[in-house]
Amino acid sequence: MSESISSIPNTRGTGLGPGASSEPARPPILEARRLVKRYRMGRRSLEVLRGVNLVIREGAFLAIRGASGAGKSTLLHLLGGLDVPDEGEILFQGRPLAGLSETALSRFRNRHVGFVFQAYHLLPELDALENVCLPARMARMDPREAERRGRELLARVGLGARMEHKPAELSGGEQQRVAIARALINEPALVLADEPTGNLDSQTGEEILRLLLEIRAERGLTLVMATHDDRVAAHAPAVVELVDGVIRGQVPVQPTGPDLSGVGC
Repeated sequence: MSESISSIPNTRGTGLGPGASSEPARPPILEARRLVKRYRMGRRSLEVLRGVNLVIREGAFLAIRGASGAGKSTLLHLLGGLDVPDEGEILFQGRPLAGLSETALSRFRNRHVGFVFQAYHLLPELDALENVCLPARMARMDPREAERRGRELLARVGLGARMEHKPAELSGGEQQRVAIARALINEPALVLADEPTGNLDSQTGEEILRLLLEIRAERGLTLVMATHDDRVAAHAPAVVELVDGVIRGQVPVQPTGPDLSGVGC
């Protein structure tokens, strides 16, 4: 490639659909073409993804719905550069991830993608602020700027008074708020959320979902969320169904939870 992924300007889209702007059309922020992923199980090969195609525009909010074992997490890992497909290709802002070195992929993830997982993956020896600032340190951001951003983000997610608390001193919902702030510290264009409410009770899960949608609207982020929960998927304007490693197309979902329709959708 003439230009590495890590040198792409870190732009965030408006979320406008085709034809909504007079500017020349830009490529999708993320495109998956014929993705296949296999895992070896002894002498057997288990095909988890079987020819997945997906186009995601900048500023979109897409839910990927599917039962446990359908391949949702595997797909998100491929889209975010945490793993590589056995067949097919992934393009970020029109540029392929294939062929990037581990170092280049790490830079890509650090700069362009924010991850929110079901398990919060906070370092237990670090306090909330230190956990949030860790990706900024990896990006060699000025320490004062990293701390400024970290404090601002923790205040935004409602943890302004808990910055010096370690994960063991925080509830599950508070830990997920720290994880959301950490995902945003480098101002990524794309956030990938893998069952972000899966470890939380229903009320706390609704609060976390509302927070994600509010922040997405404020920052013009592209949000891709994997979930098995219809109540969560119902708040996305676009939902695709993943069944046995194949996308079955966009599906209608009727809201069954609290009305979040005015929040970032």
